[in-house]
Amino acid sequence: MSAWKKEFVVADGDVFPGKTYVDVLLRPVFDDQRDYLFDAMFEVHAAHTQMLAEQKILAEAEAGKILNAIREVWKMDRAELKYSAEHEDLFFLVESKIGELIGEELAGKMHIAKSRNDMGEAMYRIVLRQYLAETVEQAEALAEALLAQAEEHVESVMPAHTHTQPAQPTTFGHYLVAIYDNLIRDIERLKRARHTVNQSPMGAAAITTTGFPISRERMVELLGFEGMIENSYDAIGTGDYLIEAAQSLVSLMTNMGRWIQEFLRMASKEVGLLRVSDAYVQISSIMPQKRNPVSMEHSRALASSAASEGLAVIHMIHNTPYGDINDTEDDLQPHLYTGFEKATRVLRLMHAVVTTLTFNKDRALRQARENMITITELADVLARDYGVSFRRAHHKASLIAREADRQEKELYEIPLETVNGWLGDVALTAEDWKAIADPVAFVERRRITGGPAPDVVRGMIAKRKEERDQGQTGQGK
Repeated sequence: MSAWKKEFVVADGDVFPGKTYVDVLLRPVFDDQRDYLFDAMFEVHAAHTQMLAEQKILAEAEAGKILNAIREVWKMDRAELKYSAEHEDLFFLVESKIGELIGEELAGKMHIAKSRNDMGEAMYRIVLRQYLAETVEQAEALAEALLAQAEEHVESVMPAHTHTQPAQPTTFGHYLVAIYDNLIRDIERLKRARHTVNQSPMGAAAITTTGFPISRERMVELLGFEGMIENSYDAIGTGDYLIEAAQSLVSLMTNMGRWIQEFLRMASKEVGLLRVSDAYVQISSIMPQKRNPVSMEHSRALASSAASEGLAVIHMIHNTPYGDINDTEDDLQPHLYTGFEKATRVLRLMHAVVTTLTFNKDRALRQARENMITITELADVLARDYGVSFRRAHHKASLIAREADRQEKELYEIPLETVNGWLGDVALTAEDWKAIADPVAFVERRRITGGPAPDVVRGMIAKRKEERDQGQTGQGK
């Protein structure tokens, strides 16, 4: 027998799919539908049947029997469901199970004015909106932990970096509020994505609605959607809800990966600013002194993996026809589900790490006194208090930095007389020079909106708490 003939089976005149088609495509798709879409499928069946009864398209007695059968089959152990060539996919298997209870004729009536197209899109949206809601919940918990730590460290002075080099003094609290703000913007992106996702396609049927007098508006209510995709072609053809969800996932995980990387640097023995709780480190199998912050390493890796799942979604939709097509369906959906599952793991793990970490304030302050990172204040003082033009003041500050570097000294180690000698025509007071070399004074003077001065950061934290509380009140929490 030739190889191609072995790829399908004929029985009683019916052609069944070939082994390769089953093994490579049909069975994996069936398993994904079973694992991810099972509950959503029954929710749609039940809501649509109820709507048909309310619209007098189904008799009350018929609808009652169908609903009872739906509830009964819904109770089955999904783990026992296996692909069979007898049924094309999970849709037809479920219909068959319902038909065994009430007869094929009556079971078939629950599909009046409903297609696998609008039903499938509704199921995807129902599942995805839950993933988005769970991700928002975990992200908000992490945001709370970041803000709590920030409040503890509004006076914990440390070096800020630009281009990976020590730049100016700031505080750990100021840094954490920046991360918090970035995370809040990602949470808003997730919420907007959920709103886009949470729109009903039901009633679009295959693509042009139906001749039956259904109520699409009632399906919105029954399935807990926020609204409907009005144009029936759009309801079936669009993939923008998938793209927006994927983009929000990519943004969240990419942004988190950046500061997780920063945390790992700060937790290194050489830097020594962050100490990860013993509950979230591992020891070495051979080196007794090691405290490996693997919780953050795994978080960084998972964040990259989750972002890649989102990018896969966008690439799978790119250049596909605008309409019902498999590229946006069975093979794509698991990328989103897996991506959000990984994102939730990252959020939960980093919440635990952030909640329990400790910050070495003394070491941070020592580092803030190194590498002449307060030298900007010399230029500012000369321009602000000594009447020197800023460009000339900047030049003089650069000269001091070069001389101090040549002598391998920090600013606080250089006597005032030496500094004034280098400056030439300007003589600083002892008070001014002491403040210029002091990172605490540097931070305290940055009192402009958004700056690192402790009172300013406290004000930012208070404002964010108020915004959070107002937002919770507005959401009825």
